[in-house]
Amino acid sequence: MNVALWWITWSAICALGTGILVYFVMQSRMEVLLAKQREELAFARAELSVRKETLLESLKNVEDYTRRQALDDFIADIRVEERSYIREQKVLFVNRKSLIRQERIFFRNIPLSNWVEQEMPFEEGADMEKLAKTMSVFAGELEAAEVTPVRRLLR
Repeated sequence: MNVALWWITWSAICALGTGILVYFVMQSRMEVLLAKQREELAFARAELSVRKETLLESLKNVEDYTRRQALDDFIADIRVEERSYIREQKVLFVNRKSLIRQERIFFRNIPLSNWVEQEMPFEEGADMEKLAKTMSVFAGELEAAEVTPVRRLLR
């Protein structure tokens, strides 16, 4: 009976030892799997963070481009309408000639300003076109410098 008790006790101790050993092996295996999942999660978060920054930057670039494009479109729709004519005034026995230039700003077909009129006296033989360009209020000297022969024909 002593031997039978010894075999039962020894079997219980071996089963308990095996159970503890299996527990620690499985625990370490789970920790390894958990570490791999955490590593994959960290990699995915880093990748998402980079993609988010890239997306935000590209979104900002698109907004800037859209804003610039809208401003360019708006400025392209603004134009200056101009007209000029010669006014003759007779004072006593003297004829005075003046070049009258009128300008106003348009957005598409909507006038944004009233006619701005300038009057400049001139003598016979003066270059009317050059004189009219120097009198420009809205177009300015930059536009007068940029006029090409093709654009002159379009006016």
